[in-house]
Amino acid sequence: MPSNAVNEVFEKVLSEPIRPHFALASIGPSFSLQAALQLIDKKLGSRIPVIVNVSEGVIGTMGSNYGRGRSWCCITVENVNRGIILTVGFLPGLKAHIIPLFSGDKGPGSLLLDEFVMDIRESASAVSDSTSPAGIILFADRETDIKPVLQTIEFAFSEDTFIVGDGGSQFLYKSYSGNNTTWQPDSTCAAVALFFARDRNKPGIGEIKFHVMLSTGISPVGNMYKAVSVKSNENSTWLTASRETVREHLDGQAILEDIYEELGDRIQYPAFYIGVTKRRRRSVGKEKARWMQFHEFHEVLGGDEEYLFVNSIGIKTRDPFRFYISDSGAALSSCNRVLNMLKDLKVDFDSINNHASPSVAHCDKKRVFGGMIFSCCGRGDSFFGHPGIDSSPFLKNFPGVTFGGTYCAGEIGREKLSLYDQDIEKGSSVICSQHVYSAVYLVMSYCPPPLEQ
Repeated sequence: MPSNAVNEVFEKVLSEPIRPHFALASIGPSFSLQAALQLIDKKLGSRIPVIVNVSEGVIGTMGSNYGRGRSWCCITVENVNRGIILTVGFLPGLKAHIIPLFSGDKGPGSLLLDEFVMDIRESASAVSDSTSPAGIILFADRETDIKPVLQTIEFAFSEDTFIVGDGGSQFLYKSYSGNNTTWQPDSTCAAVALFFARDRNKPGIGEIKFHVMLSTGISPVGNMYKAVSVKSNENSTWLTASRETVREHLDGQAILEDIYEELGDRIQYPAFYIGVTKRRRRSVGKEKARWMQFHEFHEVLGGDEEYLFVNSIGIKTRDPFRFYISDSGAALSSCNRVLNMLKDLKVDFDSINNHASPSVAHCDKKRVFGGMIFSCCGRGDSFFGHPGIDSSPFLKNFPGVTFGGTYCAGEIGREKLSLYDQDIEKGSSVICSQHVYSAVYLVMSYCPPPLEQ
């Protein structure tokens, strides 16, 4: 049955004359990753980079957008366990490459991050005029702590590089063997990056632009705290904290009682998180290190008369944090904000196109030709009370344009902390790259080259 579904999807994709640069497939848990990858490889050929991952669910509209020099095709078969979404892209002016991130045999702290970054830089500079790619779509294994990976990427690449993806899923990949990647014996693949570099040898064909938007789904609650005593094991942290109005150290039970009192009758929420602002020195190789600030979420696991327990590691004494709760009202409001941002983009393009010469063909006008979404698996129909909320900002503005994506267990999107907290200035340099209860939108548009005078 799974292979029949994959074949069905491919028949729809390949019914159009697309020349793929890459393929992404997200499949339900009843599919075999290996079988899906082999079938895709057989259909598209050995030179096409492919990533297949197991998703928490698929989001999509069946469709394709073709025009002179641009192709984006996305086909979806939706079913809880047997859903599949296949995205096949042809992006002239860009080169697509896959670079894996390997982990050594000494546990979770042995990620080969410097090698990963240098491999991307070298591959990007080989085809473009920059060591920073135009963008990165990143997939990480559930066992991988993606936080230090995102911190290193933030240090290494230009702010113009978009970063989106899924930080918690099983995956397999196939990379064209011509790529140079650093590998060590006994290493395993912890994450994989599909990145796009602008081709210096393709001038005059217009430019594909990427627009990233985030719909948040959590709200801050309670006071700011500061970590005091911090302990951790491989995958969780125990801490005590203080706040400005209370001098003594607060244990886990006291902290949670504060939050429960703040929530009152709003206590019926499925998940609590702390958002921790971390000031860290980061570097790559022998490059000069610099101080950077990151905002990272840790799920609250509980608390007792000694400690507050949260998942993951990387918290230090004196790190400030506050609590967040999932909030469908905040999610709806931020979806409307994304809707309006996309509406502004559409109005801007329509205005430019309306002033273009009547002789300009449709395919030579500014337009959005595709979109992807990485949405938290908690943002389903039951969360909003209505179906299709996360898809609506794109589909209402660009009906008929190809759109698809997945539900994730760790959506990735490069953004600023100011999106979460109105008290933070918009120019804040605090970066938040992995989110909870959020939806990350990647929208692709085409801008034609200027007309010859």
